[in-house]
Amino acid sequence: MPEEVIRLNGITRHYKVGTEVVKALRGIDLEIKRNEYVALMGPSGSGKSTLMNLIGCLDTPTSGSYWLNGKDVSGLNDNELAEIRNKEIGFIFQTFNLLPRSTALENVMLPLVYAGVNKAGRKEMAEKVLADVQLADRMHHKPNELSGGQRQRVAIARALVNQPSILLADEPTGNLDSKTSIEIMALLEEIHKKGNTIILVTHEEDIAKHAHRIVRLRDGNIETDELNADISRVRK
Repeated sequence: MPEEVIRLNGITRHYKVGTEVVKALRGIDLEIKRNEYVALMGPSGSGKSTLMNLIGCLDTPTSGSYWLNGKDVSGLNDNELAEIRNKEIGFIFQTFNLLPRSTALENVMLPLVYAGVNKAGRKEMAEKVLADVQLADRMHHKPNELSGGQRQRVAIARALVNQPSILLADEPTGNLDSKTSIEIMALLEEIHKKGNTIILVTHEEDIAKHAHRIVRLRDGNIETDELNADISRVRK
């Protein structure tokens, strides 16, 4: 059996907004095993963004426990969470979040600076992942010299460079046209085939259908958690 990468037990997240308490998550239980490809879906206000922030160690729960690779990370402080994020989680954002004055290569090398890798090692590792996402010939270009799809490939390379436990993709095709979206989803499928665990956050049904398992949230609860029966048809 594949080992468990993520286990959430009874996760709640409450926010105070003025005098109101907003119950964004109301007791989430979720397990994700290594090399799963899971889509988190839900309408606005369903709790999917809150859940993504918790899984990405950008936030901590009000109650409940979150185990990542066998370690309880639910009670860690900000510095400890930052270290976990750098080592264990690769982020892919809708808006790419690239440094505009840095080249593709420099953007991809950045997480390795925080990881303490020496300059020669950073360059070698960044060049390899850029080649893996078919950008070997564009690595010295800055973001404004790249298309939207190429910028998202740089962001994917940056997410992969630390060999994280999970890739967390937040609306990764939200700023792309449909043709480029299909290319990016095909790239994520290739990455998944190489053994990576992917969690895809999206509100688009056609994007979610690329995942092997779809978890739907509503009103802070998991409404359904099902294997994707359409996966072979989507891949044709």
